[in-house]
Amino acid sequence: MSAPAPPAPPRSRLRRVIRLLLVSVLTAAAALAGAIGWELAPVDRAAGEVRFEVMSGDSLWKIAHGLEAAGVIRDARALVAIARWRHVDASVRAGEYALSPAWGTQHVLDYLISGQVITYEIALPEGLTAAEIAARFEAAGLARADEILAIARDPDAAAQFGVEGPGLEGYLFPETYRMPHGLPAHHVVKTMVDQFLARWRPLESAANARGFTMRQAVTLASIVEKETGVASERPLVASVFENRLARGMRLESDPTTIYGIPNFDGNLTRAHLEDETNPWNTYRIAGLPPTPIANPGEASLRAVVEPAATDYLFFVAQGDGAHVFAKSYDEHVANVNRYQRRQGTR
Repeated sequence: MSAPAPPAPPRSRLRRVIRLLLVSVLTAAAALAGAIGWELAPVDRAAGEVRFEVMSGDSLWKIAHGLEAAGVIRDARALVAIARWRHVDASVRAGEYALSPAWGTQHVLDYLISGQVITYEIALPEGLTAAEIAARFEAAGLARADEILAIARDPDAAAQFGVEGPGLEGYLFPETYRMPHGLPAHHVVKTMVDQFLARWRPLESAANARGFTMRQAVTLASIVEKETGVASERPLVASVFENRLARGMRLESDPTTIYGIPNFDGNLTRAHLEDETNPWNTYRIAGLPPTPIANPGEASLRAVVEPAATDYLFFVAQGDGAHVFAKSYDEHVANVNRYQRRQGTR
């Protein structure tokens, strides 16, 4: 009978235990890495775009769970964990995003931090009122009309935005803008007013040389904008009104009167022209109306500070969008008889 094997030396047993522990740790680490890798991996590498909106004030958990529910990421907990590990858990920006399940969790997180939100184009033609501009923003889903109007009609708003008030009618510059969903109304308004200021500053010294304040120039430019859509006529129309102002004549502008008529139905009557309670009725008031009547573009602003040198005091529409200008009342009456009365208009 053979003798039993001698017990393994203590060092041999220790090495075996360590090897077993290392294998266990590496196996667990590999399993954990595989699990993490799966959680962070793209949901579907062939997937297309998914629109996802982060609302202002949303918590990271709410965002992450929304992304998981939308199928953009695999696991909300993984996104939250990575964001906290990278100390960017408060850096996700509000807005609407175009994301993809093909990206993976870290790419999605990076995109949300970058703030590369979807923007939408909105075109604002010259001559719109503040109410019309606000309605366009609401129709485009970019901002609420009542919130824009509340700012535009606030008597104290002009000073906050660096223009002459009260109110912001005339300073909401007509332009084609690109804006994301979810912008505060204050930001929307500031964007338009800043655009006005950028166009106004090169014209300011010329306006001052003609004796106009910012508000006076904008008010007159708004009338020019509403009186003609023919670009070449703007300096001529501006010259008519400036000549009338210089002579102490009333402006007698239909668009100003219309601006002061609540719920105007499109029919300007003699009673409207004789209404002395309408502050914008330039058939009855002297000088400029109390506010701009629309938001003019750069061409109308420039026409006011650089008007044509004429002796014209009158103009009348000739039926094709253009106007005929006159230096005297008799000449104007002849033009009215020729172009308007034969058409059956006032």
